[in-house]
Amino acid sequence: MNRPPADHRLLVLGICCASMLVVVMDISIVNVALPAIRRDLHASVTDLQWTVDAYTLVLAGFLLLAGSTADRVGRRRVFQTGLALFGLGSLLCGLAPSIGWLIGARALQAVGGTMLNPVAMAIVAATFPEPAERARAIGVFGSVSGLALVLGPIAGGALVDAFGWRSVFWVNVPIVAVAIVGCALFVPESRAARARRFDPVGQLLVVLTLGGLVYAIIESRRLGWDSPVILALLAAAVLGVLGILAYEPRRADPLLELRLFRSTPFSLAIVMALFSLCAFNGYLFVTTQYLQDVRGMSALATGLCLLPVGVVTMVLSPRTGRIVGTHGPRPPLLVAGTALALGGAASLWLGPATPVPAVLAVYLLFGVFLATVNAPITNTAVSGMPRSMAGVAASLSSTGRQVGSTLGVAVAGSIVGSGADGSAFTHAERGVWWLVTGLGAGILALCLISTGRRARDSARRTAALFDEVEGGLATS
Repeated sequence: MNRPPADHRLLVLGICCASMLVVVMDISIVNVALPAIRRDLHASVTDLQWTVDAYTLVLAGFLLLAGSTADRVGRRRVFQTGLALFGLGSLLCGLAPSIGWLIGARALQAVGGTMLNPVAMAIVAATFPEPAERARAIGVFGSVSGLALVLGPIAGGALVDAFGWRSVFWVNVPIVAVAIVGCALFVPESRAARARRFDPVGQLLVVLTLGGLVYAIIESRRLGWDSPVILALLAAAVLGVLGILAYEPRRADPLLELRLFRSTPFSLAIVMALFSLCAFNGYLFVTTQYLQDVRGMSALATGLCLLPVGVVTMVLSPRTGRIVGTHGPRPPLLVAGTALALGGAASLWLGPATPVPAVLAVYLLFGVFLATVNAPITNTAVSGMPRSMAGVAASLSSTGRQVGSTLGVAVAGSIVGSGADGSAFTHAERGVWWLVTGLGAGILALCLISTGRRARDSARRTAALFDEVEGGLATS
């Protein structure tokens, strides 16, 4: 890769952050628009669940393919294609005449999205080669992901109240158009030193595993866990996992590079990413319903109640990136896990009549969590990895996030159901808050393990393993 001049590197970072903003924001922005979509398109509750999860499920299922393809054919080329598909999908979402068309357009959006975030992360890592500089850049990139999740409901509420639900999709189109032009002008082409071959069997196994699991969770409340359909879906997911473990290690260029998981920091970063996004998307799912259906707030008012989360994220995220660059990932991860556990525990006390200032104070804890979790997880996932594996490593990190996002909505929806309101809803959502508390405690434990000396040694051994393999291939 021919690295861009110093004054262009910030433009490259900005373009990559813009892609992250629209893709991640679309995960959360739709939540606020769901009541309006239901009324306008006469959608069922299941339809609304799939409006959210069709997007995140496609993202989770095809991110690995996008990352390895970008390493093979060129990251800028794949990035530009992703921008075009995402923009087209957004336009079609805004024009959808029925809920079926909307769900299909959401899936098309997600196909484009799979080509953006992991590829953008690999572009950022290649553009900033110095470790400290790269850590700060990745910190900014990761913080945009967290900020986008929070800005989604705020922007969505304002757009829905002012222009209708279709505007939450149309707003993506001009942003994507500017990013396409900027990419053509300023982003240099890059690819891995050795091309990786396409792995159709591995891709099928990944889709089978994630699709079976998520579909089973979403439909379990309607069909019951003992339903033959649900049991078959869970069996398919288990078979997918076993197939991955048996088939992928035998390939020279597997879609799912299991050898990366020999690095303890990398492996636990993926798990922490899953925990984090599962917790935060579960929080968003129940919070938007609590504020609108239980407290009777408008879409805009609901978004504004999440403003403290966004403000804290904006203030603390840049500082978190600097802390990761100078002191490593452990301090911010300890703060993040503690804030999430406390936020989940405090949410157990929220009810229909809880004073709004008390509600906002609890939401501040989730802002602290979001501001301090993304940068250290992202940096841990890609730091120490061989440069030729940047796309695959970044894709696995993003996949962990998207799997967490999908499971967060699916599990939270399964816990709270669809018909409860008032005190019944606040009672049902306590199961979600217990889950969030447990995930926060899990992040604390994984942080201590992933940042220890043994973990660092495993990361060095894993990098050396890939260096040996690549060196052997280069001299053969």
